[in-house]
Amino acid sequence: MTPSAHTDTFARDHLPPQELWPDFLIPEGSVFDYPERLNCAAELLDEQVAAGYSDRPLIHTAEGPWTYAEVLVKANRIAHVLVDDCGLVPGTRVLLRGPNTPMFAVCWLAVVKAGGICVATMPLLRAYELTYTCEKAQIALALCDANWTEELEKTKAESDWLDQIITFHSDASDGLEARMADKPDTFENVDTAADDVVLIAFTSGTTGKAKATMHFHRDVLAICDAFPRSCLDVSADDVFTGSPPLAFTFGLGGQLLFPMRFGASTVYPAKPGVEGLLAVIQEHKATVCFTSPTAYRAILGRLDEFDVSSLRQCISAGEPLPLPTYSAWREATGLKIIDGIGATEMLHIFISSPERSIEPGATGRPIPGYEAMVVDQDGEEVEPCEIGLLAVRGVTGCRYLDDEARQREYVRNGWNYTGDAYLVDDDGFYWYQARADDMIITSGYNVSGLQVESALLKHEAVAECGVIGVPDEARGQIVKAFVVLREGSKPSDAMAKALQDFVKGEIAPYKYPRAIQFMSALPRTQTGKLQRFRLREQEAG
Repeated sequence: MTPSAHTDTFARDHLPPQELWPDFLIPEGSVFDYPERLNCAAELLDEQVAAGYSDRPLIHTAEGPWTYAEVLVKANRIAHVLVDDCGLVPGTRVLLRGPNTPMFAVCWLAVVKAGGICVATMPLLRAYELTYTCEKAQIALALCDANWTEELEKTKAESDWLDQIITFHSDASDGLEARMADKPDTFENVDTAADDVVLIAFTSGTTGKAKATMHFHRDVLAICDAFPRSCLDVSADDVFTGSPPLAFTFGLGGQLLFPMRFGASTVYPAKPGVEGLLAVIQEHKATVCFTSPTAYRAILGRLDEFDVSSLRQCISAGEPLPLPTYSAWREATGLKIIDGIGATEMLHIFISSPERSIEPGATGRPIPGYEAMVVDQDGEEVEPCEIGLLAVRGVTGCRYLDDEARQREYVRNGWNYTGDAYLVDDDGFYWYQARADDMIITSGYNVSGLQVESALLKHEAVAECGVIGVPDEARGQIVKAFVVLREGSKPSDAMAKALQDFVKGEIAPYKYPRAIQFMSALPRTQTGKLQRFRLREQEAG
């Protein structure tokens, strides 16, 4: 590692031992071969202004666009507040709290310019979860949307670390806007090392307690030069939008980092949910959309209310994309949804396909910058079309904060084990089967819960569903489906029987759900991922 610019050395001190790091594939002279000194915010913002993008829009707002030059001035002033007023030194962790807004994005850039480490948090986290975050990352300073302070104030009272909260979207005399008003327009960016930690991202908790992942300045640029460069054909005229929080690395990339890398612009929905997303697509003629399969499915029912004809690229990640959702979207809009798998541990997407190469139902192939394989429990590569564990390595990889046990579990022999069960076909396409611990073994057969879910989603009465294996004395496990019905359809024994018979007609009959439970809603993370472990807990309880 190169000499760090961090005078607060907490992050580098709590990286896992280097012998437990994954292999990093960074060919000399490639687009991923970055200089040893690198501040990714300076590269994404200052350098774009220097390259002539000053007057181009960066963030669209209801009052008009903020240009690259305007965002640079705002970020510089906030960086001065952090350093001059808050005592931030390079390496300080700064918690960011609030929904996706222009000011949240500018705060992220300001922290990075000042050499700090961003710890962006999901807006709906409660004090208990925020306290865990502050203790784990030893966070003393927070920038918080003034509308989202209640839980953070509770955190401050409970935390041994958090002692300073500055609010934005506030007219208070000590608010961020007041503080930055008289600060200089220029700021000398901290000369960070390419391998200085720039962000700590907490996983979304689909399997329980969140893990803290650490990423470097070069990792931020690497994800910009991997997925969007190889799969999206981005131009400076593109307008990006989406629904994932900027605290979720899928959202951070797709709605801030990627557009900046290409001199494009972004817009954040003013209202949460599908209606807010559709409104900004229509109003700002968005061309690139990042959201979840669940959202795409919900949008299908509202397409007659909004004009989405400006869209040219639709990207899905965060959870598997069911083939029925892909097919329905293609039929309704003429667009193919670009599926992808990423992980907080890897920072962003590493398997996907450009629109021209999509194989419907498959996740895709490893994108430039990454290698993948499907292996057995001993790490040996399996034959094509056999189910195994997904292992990946490339230009980014897993480094857990102060968690050697989990590091050893995730990284094995230089490969990142994502915890997903996959098969790869003869053409090199990767097909998602389930989370590795979600594979259902019933009467000796391996059943993919995703396949059963996809079959159920084809039925006109099904809005959402989740499938798990539950213990059964005779079969070891049986397939159980948790189903949310569409409006107008009612739960009943007859409906359950109809769904079972429908699945038998769609896939091999032994895979049908022998038990069906109707639900009003499914447990999901704030990023929209189905929490199957909650369904298993419910069964066990």
